[in-house]
Amino acid sequence: MTDRVLGPWCPGGLALSVGGSQVLGLSCVIITGVWMEHYRGGFAWDGSSLEFNMHPLCMVLGLVFLYGDAILASRVFRNEGKSTIKVLHTTLHLGALVISVVGLVAVFSFHAGAKMADMYSLHSWCGILTLLLYCVQWLMGLGFHLFPGASARLRSRYLPLHDFFGLAVLGLAVASCLLGISEKLLFDIAPTYPNFAPEGILANALGLLLVGFGVLVGYTVTQEDFRRPLNPEEEALSVHFKTLTGEESVTAPDRPFQNPLFLAAH
Repeated sequence: MTDRVLGPWCPGGLALSVGGSQVLGLSCVIITGVWMEHYRGGFAWDGSSLEFNMHPLCMVLGLVFLYGDAILASRVFRNEGKSTIKVLHTTLHLGALVISVVGLVAVFSFHAGAKMADMYSLHSWCGILTLLLYCVQWLMGLGFHLFPGASARLRSRYLPLHDFFGLAVLGLAVASCLLGISEKLLFDIAPTYPNFAPEGILANALGLLLVGFGVLVGYTVTQEDFRRPLNPEEEALSVHFKTLTGEESVTAPDRPFQNPLFLAAH
């Protein structure tokens, strides 16, 4: 009738952890918007500095908040069917990618109009590396999902790498944002920054919130008690696989955490 999961609706601490991450993530997006609107003049798509303001907002929204939420999908909707989680997971990742590309185009467009050099700072290097790794991570995951002909053994061996690099890319995204915040403040308010200028305080608070969001997402997806439980059909397939191959199940309970993109393949 359905592939809904049978298990505890919400383990102790999961709601608090996920709720806290959403408060931090939304706060990051809102504060970035307030910073760019109130202190930097707002937003436009005209090649001016107002177009540049799209860059930090898009990167925080796409490459941090939506990306983090995509990672959390299987924890938040732990009792939903695999197909529902897969659609949500993939949609969030696609939205994060599209928004991040818009942010990237905005900064290159601004640099071209202002005749500024590209790709010379540590922030830009880390940012491009983050986006490239994100694209590779997304394409690899999508490939394994779309081509179920890949052996279960191959998928099980790749999954820990996918899990690790998923969190690694999120950490790199947060680090790139922190570098961008520092660079922006030093460019725009260097004379008043040491005097605790309100804009500097707001931006520093944004940096702390970004770190908090990344840490809380990482904590949530690495807790064994928060993992999505298997439904009876999945457990039966797991036992059948182990019987046929004589190996440990690809959904063995000692896996540190699961990426919902691959649950249907196991």
